[in-house]
Amino acid sequence: MSSVHFVLQGKGGVGKSLIAALLAQYFDAKTDDIFCADTDSVNDTFARYKAFNADKINILNTDKNIDARVFDGLIEKILGHQGVSIIDNGASTFVPLSAYMKENGVIELLRESGKEVYIHTVLTGGQAMEDTMIGLNALLLTQPAPIVVWENEFFGEVAKDGKRFLASSMYEKNRHRIKGIVTIHKRNSDTFGKDLEMMIKEKMTFEEALSSHLFTVMPRQRLKMIKTSLFDQITAVGF
Repeated sequence: MSSVHFVLQGKGGVGKSLIAALLAQYFDAKTDDIFCADTDSVNDTFARYKAFNADKINILNTDKNIDARVFDGLIEKILGHQGVSIIDNGASTFVPLSAYMKENGVIELLRESGKEVYIHTVLTGGQAMEDTMIGLNALLLTQPAPIVVWENEFFGEVAKDGKRFLASSMYEKNRHRIKGIVTIHKRNSDTFGKDLEMMIKEKMTFEEALSSHLFTVMPRQRLKMIKTSLFDQITAVGF
């Protein structure tokens, strides 16, 4: 069965495009039939990965509302695609897109057409944690699809009052809605951190980085370890 993966979060700069890129790499290794789209009208990071050949789609009109014709066209493409679709959405379109999807029963339509639909969202540590929790709660309230929570530790431990998301009241209340949790672990910033940062800056996939002259033996080893950790967690989600 084909699947659709929306990456949604109302807070910008927390790693949505990185998650889309990781999903694209993971599924590309399992099937040669992936469709990628970047609907971020402000920062088209996902579309700048040449390996994914992502469609750049501006879903906002001049009034900053969802352009129905453009978004309808995107849904038509997803419906016509038999493999895996990965849609990266920007923070600026989070509210109008969420409302449009709810009003028009987008997830229900995709399901009725034989698609498995998942929403991926980010929780991050540091000052942005409260904002990302608000974004997650909004998705739980408005979108009837299973949600994969990505804990991004880049800005600090993803914990509130010493409690990880798994121990939170929000998780306990909505555990039937949470498909899985994937953690982007914060590692040594002088080694693992710099290697991953360079790979992201160059808009490389793991495979491209591992064959690039920009990375010597030990950086490649560290990138392999990061890849294994993340891909094993994605596998454990059970798509």
